[in-house]
Amino acid sequence: MKKHLKNFLLRGLMFGGFGPIIFGIVCLCISFDEITPFTGKDIILAIVSTYLIAFVHAGASVFNQIEEWSVAKSTGLHFLTLYLVYVIFYLTNRWIPFNLIVIGIFTGAFAFCYFVVWLIVVIIVKKTTKQMNTKLSQ
Repeated sequence: MKKHLKNFLLRGLMFGGFGPIIFGIVCLCISFDEITPFTGKDIILAIVSTYLIAFVHAGASVFNQIEEWSVAKSTGLHFLTLYLVYVIFYLTNRWIPFNLIVIGIFTGAFAFCYFVVWLIVVIIVKKTTKQMNTKLSQ
């Protein structure tokens, strides 16, 4: 377990910086309309939030490499970890309002997108595995 925690932290540190970079690009695009003012508090909160979201997102990929866990357990914990981090920071930053209907819509959209990405990854892995097995049997 110590090894997996170390991998989680290492991956988070390596890729966590991408969140603030993306936030900077979004702020740049929003700044062109000159309507949406940001306070210093808003900006620092968003930078820290996007860093932590990216940190956890990158680190959570280690769940899929814990061989002792079933696919359902690793996928479920990966989904739950990402969902909780996203919803907490989206609410904290007021990117979505604290409204049960909005949170329900967010949850549905998050679950749908997660499932679509998961399905695409499974299809690609199966296709790649089949190709590698074909090459090995020749």
